[in-house]
Amino acid sequence: MNNFTIKFIIAFLLLIPLQGLVFNHIVLFNVAVPMVFIYLVIMLPVTLGTNLSVLLGFLSGLAVDIFSDTPGVNALSCTVLSFVRKPVFHLYVSIDDDLAGRSPSTRTMGVPAFSKYLFTMVLLYCLMVFTIEAFQFVNIQLTILRTVASTLYTFVLIFAIDCLTLRRREKKL
Repeated sequence: MNNFTIKFIIAFLLLIPLQGLVFNHIVLFNVAVPMVFIYLVIMLPVTLGTNLSVLLGFLSGLAVDIFSDTPGVNALSCTVLSFVRKPVFHLYVSIDDDLAGRSPSTRTMGVPAFSKYLFTMVLLYCLMVFTIEAFQFVNIQLTILRTVASTLYTFVLIFAIDCLTLRRREKKL
């Protein structure tokens, strides 16, 4: 097993139970829910094949659906998110500057490019989840409020996690 496989398994075993047992219950103002587990999809290397990426995204979403008792909402959203991650990545990083197998992070992309990439991915995910959850346009203001608040909340938490793992990686070097 290579280094990425070990990191992904450890992150999967940490983030999925944390999402189901902790983060789903930290709701701000009964509106914002942190979706920290999508860091699993966001941290996948850009050079990883689309089929494997979509499979890992689906399994991550399905695991959270099992913990959260949400029938397929996260599985569908993670599958779509892992399908569009490569085009979204190339919006902010040119193909010439490709990461050659490394995961997107503040260290590999730089803070501005990673922040844009992370915000776009989190916004897409939250938009999909809350639109599927509502499945109607009767109370569109609440859906928009939940999407924006959860996007900001999740963005801050994932960015902090990425910065903390960055510091830990730098200390080991």
